[in-house]
Amino acid sequence: MSPEARRDQFIDLGLQMVRDRPLELVSIDAIAEAAGVSRALLFHYFASKQEFHVAIARAQADEMLECTAPDESLGDPLAMLSGSMSAFIDYVSTNREAYMAFMRGSSSADPAMREVFDGTRAVMSARILDHAPALGIDVTPVVEMTVQGWISFVEETTISWLTEPVVTRDELLGVITASLPALASVVQHP
Repeated sequence: MSPEARRDQFIDLGLQMVRDRPLELVSIDAIAEAAGVSRALLFHYFASKQEFHVAIARAQADEMLECTAPDESLGDPLAMLSGSMSAFIDYVSTNREAYMAFMRGSSSADPAMREVFDGTRAVMSARILDHAPALGIDVTPVVEMTVQGWISFVEETTISWLTEPVVTRDELLGVITASLPALASVVQHP
């Protein structure tokens, strides 16, 4: 196995494990056992358990960004937003344990993990801002700040729904999808 393929194998095993347990419980020993290798080999690819966990978080973020990419063929920015948010809800529902652990677990305070989270949010924000002009919204610092706040709103609302689903999935989708244009119009035309 090539070094790159071996490293990817370890990350894939980590991604599988975080689907049913918090990241903090994904141990080097469990990964080594699942891969049929020694602990030492894992440390050849990752300098520490923390570095390995960051690699898992980065891979999970990339996976989420890929599945939530706007479908440009829809043409309508609001339809693209709805499709992306629908995919987001499905992704975090399928990866509930990992999502909750990444957002609320002890690793969420780690600077390297924060960098992964911030980078993911930056991509999400850029996607939205790229389509704002099609809705007649000028991208200003206030609009940029509002979009960043909306992303936090989506994350917190989704966590609340995952924890205690008092509304249906479609109602959640409606709330998070409708809230962005509403916020943007308020800051665009105060």
